[in-house]
Amino acid sequence: MISDAFSGLWRQSGFANLIDIRQVIMIILACVLLYLGIRRKFEPLLLIGIAFGMLLTNMPSPFGETSIFTPSLWTGEVDFGEVLHKGGFLDILYIGVKAGVYPSLIFMGVGAMTDFGPLIANPKSLLLGAAAQLGIYCALILSISLGFTGPEGGSIAIIGGADGPTAIWLTSRLAPHLLGAIAIAAYSYMALVPLIQPPIMKALTTKKEREVKMEQLRPVSKTEKILFPIVVTIATLLVLPSVAPLIGSLMLGNLFRECGLVDRLSDTAQNSLMNTVTIFLSVSVGATTVYYNFLSWETIKIIVLGLVAFAFSTVGGVLLGKLMYKLSGGKINPLIGSAGVSAVPMAARVSQRVGQKANPSNFLLMHAMGPNVAGVIGSAVAAGFLLAVFGK
Repeated sequence: MISDAFSGLWRQSGFANLIDIRQVIMIILACVLLYLGIRRKFEPLLLIGIAFGMLLTNMPSPFGETSIFTPSLWTGEVDFGEVLHKGGFLDILYIGVKAGVYPSLIFMGVGAMTDFGPLIANPKSLLLGAAAQLGIYCALILSISLGFTGPEGGSIAIIGGADGPTAIWLTSRLAPHLLGAIAIAAYSYMALVPLIQPPIMKALTTKKEREVKMEQLRPVSKTEKILFPIVVTIATLLVLPSVAPLIGSLMLGNLFRECGLVDRLSDTAQNSLMNTVTIFLSVSVGATTVYYNFLSWETIKIIVLGLVAFAFSTVGGVLLGKLMYKLSGGKINPLIGSAGVSAVPMAARVSQRVGQKANPSNFLLMHAMGPNVAGVIGSAVAAGFLLAVFGK
């Protein structure tokens, strides 16, 4: 009896059900990502959850893939009823990713936390936010030339927008089998903004350009701030209805903030809702990194292409900033163009830091916030365009 009990315990253990060395590699990789998130503070709010989801989904189990996450349920046409009946714990959470609910709710929270005042005060910032999407289209062309399909290329390219929720939203529709690799690449490069951007910014600008001090932005009225989310929603969705979940949620959250009448809703969107959704999103995305899908040459290509996309997005923003510097007679500091990527507010802080090193009396943060928040809109619009082109 005792021997049978121990024999049964052994058969139920993870040691007896370890069938592939790649599971061990993924467990080690999950621990490395946990270290980066906890110790190095690389996007900890999402990277810790993603890494732990990766750990859970790659642990050996006697129950097979159905114990916690079932990739076979997510191939082809997805039946949510079947997922609820047959799926594991993380399959239930992943429904929110597949249906596009989590990224949209996160955008609502981002909107409630964002002050679009710098963008309204300087509408030219919108052009810098658009220019900083250059890497998306460069990476799209390069991805397709390397053998990825159009939908896969579009999903990889959106990493260049430096916007994790947008990358997850688009990839879950176009290439869900690449979701884990793209999410990890997107959030890793967002965390590495202070390391990746400064060398590019310095290489493309002169010391004289980096020293430029910009005039203080004009005050923005409350009426302008209330009208902005309404006008942007109407104008954007008339052109690209496919991006309604992201832009609509972003602007609704911002309207909660600016109208001044629904402080409880604004606070909920910024805090409790945002925090809850972040947990569900990160863990369920991490669950998609099943060892037999994640450990491949495709993943390595995605990591490299993501870096290319991010670098070219920075280049696009800085180059347009240099053009504006010339056209304005030296009144615009081209460094603010690098903030056109959607890593809010980190990219704006990098512009401030590099500018202040060149000129200690330089304060570019509020000027850089204009392109930075424009980049949030720009990356969402780019995602809507890619979905319209490659979506079914």
